[in-house]
Amino acid sequence: MDGSNHFYIHNARIVNEGKIFAGDILIQNGKIARIMGRNSLTEDVVMDPRTEYVDATGCILLPGGIDEHVHFRDPGLTHKGDFVSESRAAVAGGICTVMDMPNTVPQTTTNALWEEKQASAEGRMFTNYAFYLGATNGNFEGIRNADPNRVAGIKLFLGSSTGNMLLSDDTVLERLFKWQGLPFAAHCEDEGIIRNNLAAAKEQYGENVPFRMHPQIRSAEACLLSTKKAVDAANKYNAPLHILHVSTAQELELLTDTHPEITMEVCPSYLFFCDEDYDRLGCRMKCNPAIKGRRDREALLNALQQGRIRCAGSDHAPHTWEEKDKPYLQSPSGMPMVAHTLPLLLELVWENRLKLAQVPELLSHNPAKLFRISNKGFIREGYDADLVIVEEVEPETVTRDNLPYRCGWSPLEGKSLHYRIRSTFVNGKRVYHKGKFAKKAEGQPLHFER
Repeated sequence: MDGSNHFYIHNARIVNEGKIFAGDILIQNGKIARIMGRNSLTEDVVMDPRTEYVDATGCILLPGGIDEHVHFRDPGLTHKGDFVSESRAAVAGGICTVMDMPNTVPQTTTNALWEEKQASAEGRMFTNYAFYLGATNGNFEGIRNADPNRVAGIKLFLGSSTGNMLLSDDTVLERLFKWQGLPFAAHCEDEGIIRNNLAAAKEQYGENVPFRMHPQIRSAEACLLSTKKAVDAANKYNAPLHILHVSTAQELELLTDTHPEITMEVCPSYLFFCDEDYDRLGCRMKCNPAIKGRRDREALLNALQQGRIRCAGSDHAPHTWEEKDKPYLQSPSGMPMVAHTLPLLLELVWENRLKLAQVPELLSHNPAKLFRISNKGFIREGYDADLVIVEEVEPETVTRDNLPYRCGWSPLEGKSLHYRIRSTFVNGKRVYHKGKFAKKAEGQPLHFER
């Protein structure tokens, strides 16, 4: 499976830029050389003798997924996952490009540490990749010197975080939005509200706080207050702001046509779970922000259907089961999800709650446009051949035996899915095919047109 970047994909159901059509794709030298209608191969198409024929009859062909929100735990937390293990999981889920967050050890809050992380990823990522810089109360001058063509964006932790990554100085936030040198991606929860709610829960339950209290501790009020603060500051300077993992119906009301540069992401966990599941899943579904109520879930899904939410990211954040399987106060927040984002979006299509043409909009086109990623996110001639072939199957159940994550568990265990990733191509090379991976990790760093 290694080596070749010349393929002829025949008779696929191509889904791209709002259109669905039967056709063929010719990949040459890692690029999309030709897009053709079905059986339209003509004499003017020059075939390299190394070209491999791929029969995609009955399959869906999508542009490779771009996950703009992952935590691959590298460096410093690699017992949970690393660039190799988690990028393998990503391509198993049809994700060809990832943008990794800065809350590692050490935290990626300087350009020097960013460069070290970038260098460490070379030859270890099956996906293409880029890394965020984390904003703190004291690193504005360093952020101003970041390379806009290489750095994914600036991560703003406006809620609970670790170490010095909680951005609590409003004057720094305003300086950043006034500067606007890079895209901003924000985690929005109000720290004061969360601390008060946690103290009240401890007073009521002692050390045995039940997991169902999570959405009361990390409440809708905490999310709304923080998101409104960020949106108001961004609007003041017409700054682009991407709100990550939106979890409440109220936050959606902050989206307006007046300020289209304010965008939002939703994660599959907020679309498939609600607060009624805490007693069943416990630590498995503990994440930040907390998964809220049924009304919030339906509001998020409606916003997704209407195109008001622009991106679907995974917030992939693995922990070992030994770390995770603890009482509420000791169990860390976060769950593995990068391999299941695309299958879950397709599950919404199966359930007639999302249109098939919307899937590449959410997972490929919009992330590429929002972050201005060069030559990615679309099936276009001349673009990098980042493609995924998906097949419809009899319902397959998620089990620990078929999980690709190093951490070895998932909140989705027991759920049946109707779509399976057959093949994933990154830069024209087939890196995943029917459960097998390429031997070499040859993903490339992203370039941004800013």
